[in-house]
Amino acid sequence: MRIGLLTEGGYPYTTGESRLWCDRLVRGLAQHEFDLYALSRSARQEDGGWVPLPHQVQRVRTAPLWGPADEGLGGRAYGRRERRRFVTCFKELAAALCGPGESGAGFAEGLYGLAELGGEHGGLPAALRSEAAVRALESACRAGGARGGVHGATVPDHLAFADQLERALRPLSLDWYGEVGGLGAVDLCHAASGGTAALPGLLAKRFFGVPLLVTEYGVQLRAHYLAAADAPLSAPVRALLAAFHGCLAAEVYRQAALITPGNTHARRWQERCGAERAKLRTVYPGMEAERFAAVGESADSGDPRTLVWVGRIEPAKDLVGLLHAFAEVRSQEPEARLRIVSSSPARAAESATYRAHCEALAAQLFPDEAADAHAVGDNPVSFEDLGGPYAPDLTDAYAAAGVVVLSSVVEGFPVGLVEAMLCGRATVSTDVGAVVEVIGGTGLVVPPRNPRALADACLALLRDPARRERLGAAARARALELFTVEQNLAAFRGIYLELISHAPVRREAETVGADGEPLPFAHPAEAYVPGHWTGRGPGGATTPAWAHPVGAYAATGAGRVDGHV
Repeated sequence: MRIGLLTEGGYPYTTGESRLWCDRLVRGLAQHEFDLYALSRSARQEDGGWVPLPHQVQRVRTAPLWGPADEGLGGRAYGRRERRRFVTCFKELAAALCGPGESGAGFAEGLYGLAELGGEHGGLPAALRSEAAVRALESACRAGGARGGVHGATVPDHLAFADQLERALRPLSLDWYGEVGGLGAVDLCHAASGGTAALPGLLAKRFFGVPLLVTEYGVQLRAHYLAAADAPLSAPVRALLAAFHGCLAAEVYRQAALITPGNTHARRWQERCGAERAKLRTVYPGMEAERFAAVGESADSGDPRTLVWVGRIEPAKDLVGLLHAFAEVRSQEPEARLRIVSSSPARAAESATYRAHCEALAAQLFPDEAADAHAVGDNPVSFEDLGGPYAPDLTDAYAAAGVVVLSSVVEGFPVGLVEAMLCGRATVSTDVGAVVEVIGGTGLVVPPRNPRALADACLALLRDPARRERLGAAARARALELFTVEQNLAAFRGIYLELISHAPVRREAETVGADGEPLPFAHPAEAYVPGHWTGRGPGGATTPAWAHPVGAYAATGAGRVDGHV
């Protein structure tokens, strides 16, 4: 079958949240063909290029959600009739966003009305930034019964929100929706996240009846709420954006044939946002178990005096609380050590500042011992970078641990915890996100922001080698049962077949004759065997995967085909 894989800020770019699992999915389900529709978030992401794509990817189309809209999408001015139509649809959308309660029907009608207008006439980005849009938004914010957070919105607030809304709705104007060579021709749309990534899938469902599958390993609405708190936006703009993303999430969940959260924590979020329980099916992310097999199967259980923390150094990981907990551990076990291994370089000034703060705190807590906070040796606390001399690989970091610690106050699916489990290491974790669901009784879990409880749990395991060994073995067995790539692929293989079995039969245009009847032998068996005799080409049919090397890809602008593989 042909799958339309929808991503935002991820695959096929070398950076992004969905890059790794999407690549594993495409490579693991080699019996299917994939058309990739990717939205990028920044020029830096596009400049980073793409990961090597397998032959299963038949077509790639990209569009940016950053910078000015492509001239072909946003530069056209509407005539009088189109302007009236735009204002009618936009007023419905704005009223839904500013209304006090549930207004999903109005949001959907406004959204699909704008999509039809953009598909027929283009020019939607310019219209969304127009004076007519600002006036309609202002009227909706001041209407009786409007939610309190938007009443005080000013003209600069309306302009700022219009800019954010245009970027979020840019997929409505793309030329991705044809019945030949577009999303109208795929058998299934699979959105690698909710939110804007799923918008093309909503339109394919609306206009062509293509079933939509939505996978969320991190709930996009939750991510928006967390990011909005630190964004330099006014309160009314934040309220309007929260309403938009909430309405969009509800519509995506309403239209999806099936939703696959990555854990129970994400599932609860989706249910609160209106997802029907019958549509929800948990599919855990898949990890490469083979990578950690040598450590997990080794008789060496690590240094019994060493605690290891691995992850991105940022405030949500609460390394300050971990350092205070380790001070208590060190006072009772003078030989204990803590190794803090950064799995990625600081991506923002905030992360670099937080690391410097943690290093200064370590020097303050251990003034006589931590003269050099970057070295590993006699110092009780060390800050290391993955790939450095002391931790050249993830497996080396976990192999050195007697106990692996997770100290986060905010966490989604704890990938690092699963890695430690695959390595057969006993763990101490804070009760956040999906931690309890992942651990399942094979490690110790304590409340977040409680250094004393964290210290007590670490001490309990450091002093009991037999218990560490039992928990480590149980953790590895659990991870191999639930969190491997093979489990993930098996789940999606079955889901694809299930959804297609309930969908109407779809025929490609070139397989149907003038009388509407199927053309016999339109796709002979040899068309799928490498050779010079085949070659359905650019005239509308699919070129075989071997006909064009990966180098045939070329980055292009919004809405254009990047290449056929």
